[in-house]
Amino acid sequence: MNQLSDRLNRLSPSATLAMSQKSSELKAQGVDVINLSVGEPDFNTPDHIKEAAIKAVEENYSRYSPVPGYPALKEAIVNKLKNENNLDYTASQILCSNGAKQSVCNAIMALVNQGDEVIIPAPYWVSYPQMVLLANGTPVIVEAGIEQNFKITPSQLEAAITPNTKALILCSPSNPTGSVYSKEELAGLAAVLSKHERIIVIADEIYEHINYIGKHESIAQFPEIKDRVVIVNGVSKAYAMTGWRIGFIAAPEWIVKGCNKLQGQYTSGPCSVSQKAAEAAYTGSQQCVEDMRVAFERRKNLIVKLAKEIPGLEVNNPEGAFYLFPKCSSYFGKKDGDRVINNSSDFAMYLLEVGHVATVGGDAFGSPECFRMSYATSDENIVEAMRRIKETLARLK
Repeated sequence: MNQLSDRLNRLSPSATLAMSQKSSELKAQGVDVINLSVGEPDFNTPDHIKEAAIKAVEENYSRYSPVPGYPALKEAIVNKLKNENNLDYTASQILCSNGAKQSVCNAIMALVNQGDEVIIPAPYWVSYPQMVLLANGTPVIVEAGIEQNFKITPSQLEAAITPNTKALILCSPSNPTGSVYSKEELAGLAAVLSKHERIIVIADEIYEHINYIGKHESIAQFPEIKDRVVIVNGVSKAYAMTGWRIGFIAAPEWIVKGCNKLQGQYTSGPCSVSQKAAEAAYTGSQQCVEDMRVAFERRKNLIVKLAKEIPGLEVNNPEGAFYLFPKCSSYFGKKDGDRVINNSSDFAMYLLEVGHVATVGGDAFGSPECFRMSYATSDENIVEAMRRIKETLARLK
């Protein structure tokens, strides 16, 4: 009898990875698919970072590192947090992991008990609720639609808090919406949280540097809650290093010790060579980060302009990350022959199979009236993808 664990049966497969897989299958059959489903920069890792990795290989950085990461990398992160974010941490408050995804999961697994509630604003990154379920916690979804720019308000947060609330997961800049919380908006949330001393904030800031409105603001800047904030960040998005798998948390030492204990039992320290590359990313010139940010902003302006020209789509103007999350519910109930668009999953599958553009339905992000497009691709691909989408949607009656 092949019986998987109840823990695993509670989880859903990743919708973003599933859509990427379906797209790859069509490409393998010779179909010319433009993939807007994947959340990673299309740039190559900058040369000075690759050179640091090559040097690390030559210098035989090929053995186990300490579980929380090499001291030099942790110091580089401490300096980054001080110089870029004006936040004071010590090396003992840093833990490096195999990507920011593991960093988020570490924090949830280290903090959440059975029955604990974790507040998750929707739209959310697909893995947050699944990680909470993995920890036997209860996801509490707070919906923030396009009319409020996909950001929750202090009153919404207050209303969601119960005696069982253990944590809030906040992602800014956001995947999937690109929304960015301002300092004033974060201050409003911090004021609510300051009244509830047991609640931990897991602040996913992996898109920090892909920001079109100026300075990134961290919720850890408010002294009244800083000792209850777990910052999650890493090198994947800012430095085009998704495959290197280096993320980190900056958090109170008791949480870092807990995550260290957990990580020590199931993965140990992250890749030694990748750590030396990440150290170079944080200590070297940051011009590459700005160059990529400028390119993403140009693409954002392009895709927003083209999306607004498609009848039936409601489009906001993202302030960060590299996603557009239009509302597409005006197409629900429409048909192309025998094919009916009942929801955003049908909508995304229709765009893939008929228009040959891979996107992701909003159901997986907790916002079934929307769909996600990544514009981490060339200007030419964006123009052609939006042309195909416009033509394909025009067939629905």
